[in-house]
Amino acid sequence: MRREEVGAWKQAMSEQHYLGFRGIVGESLKYVAQVFQVRRTVVRRSDAKSTVHTAYCVTSLSHKTTSPAELLNHNLKHWTIENRVHYVRDVTYDEDRSRVRKSGGPRIMASLRNAAISLLRLAGADNIADAIRHCRMNQLRPLRLVGINIAH
Repeated sequence: MRREEVGAWKQAMSEQHYLGFRGIVGESLKYVAQVFQVRRTVVRRSDAKSTVHTAYCVTSLSHKTTSPAELLNHNLKHWTIENRVHYVRDVTYDEDRSRVRKSGGPRIMASLRNAAISLLRLAGADNIADAIRHCRMNQLRPLRLVGINIAH
């Protein structure tokens, strides 16, 4: 985004919480149809302290065809995916500290991790970390997840 567009962007964001518009000056915002604000109140379990988090969202979905409730539903679906897949990859597989960085290696490893998470979920696992530990105890268990049964 160009410097002159940032000012127009900030002004538009501060003026309205829900904004249906045809675009702001500049080619980089050509496909923006709506900008909306999502506020979340988060309460810590340890001390019951609450904080308000504000997120600004941008979408190409038209305000004529997409209601605020539908936008909120899309936003919730995004966080469901984030929490069920990306969080598991970050925490369980410690993906952020991965040393695989060259060529297509990171993408390949992410695909393999996603496949493992999906297979474990399809097998009924709620806790992926526990399911991985369970599979580590017997090398044949992961093979069974993909339909390979080896008699020993």
